[in-house]
Amino acid sequence: MPHVTSADGTTIGYDRLSDDGPSLVLVGGGLDDGTENVPLGEWLAETFAVVNYRRRARGDSGDTSPYAVEREIEDLAAVIEAAGGRAHVFGASSGGALALEAAAAGLPIDRIAVHEVPYLLGDELLAGWRGYVDDLDAALNAGDRDQALRLFMRLAGSSEEDIAGAEAAPVWPALVALAPTLRYDAACLGDGPPPADRLAKVSQPVLLTTGATVDPHSAGLPVDFFGAAAADAAAAYLPDAHRHTIKVAGHVADPALLGPILSHFYTS
Repeated sequence: MPHVTSADGTTIGYDRLSDDGPSLVLVGGGLDDGTENVPLGEWLAETFAVVNYRRRARGDSGDTSPYAVEREIEDLAAVIEAAGGRAHVFGASSGGALALEAAAAGLPIDRIAVHEVPYLLGDELLAGWRGYVDDLDAALNAGDRDQALRLFMRLAGSSEEDIAGAEAAPVWPALVALAPTLRYDAACLGDGPPPADRLAKVSQPVLLTTGATVDPHSAGLPVDFFGAAAADAAAAYLPDAHRHTIKVAGHVADPALLGPILSHFYTS
């Protein structure tokens, strides 16, 4: 697998899913080792030169302390350089927040699409976010990665039954290995609400997509959490925002549904 070297010396692994067409870089979200965007990338590979990378501390990508969102922006800059120097960008969930931060920082990005960035609004949700960040730090500082995952799942609206089922599933050890990166995703989301000052600096067209309702595994979230409570609020601060609602639930969107929407946006 090819790698690039970020500004702080961290090696970042990536895959080229195709070589023909405009460059498109995919940015993964929370607890993703780089595999979650592969089906979408394969769908888009018929039209775009798709690069899918593993964010730092995930998969075969390295990590260097101390962490800062700026380091992840530098990682994405190195991947874009490897992709040809400029690229469209797609970011899933917290990866969408990272993509928007990178655009605000001036990276050579053309069009940006993000799916269900979990920004938070309202006193109750923000209080829950602050408590989560504090408890996550405490759990990881104590070396309790299992508890860190439970905290994240509760924040994401999972029931205790869902959490117990996940702990018993074969995938749990792989998620435990990724638990320290939950701090990185939390840092990308900052204080919780859409960062008005930085989003105002994003001059590129931005497409914000959401599902019609929340994922069944996130039933504890408000019904339109990713829509009115996140995407619509973020769109209000972006100079050139576009919104689209996919008429199905699902935090990881079906490539057959999301792919055509992205393809039209990037080529329009």
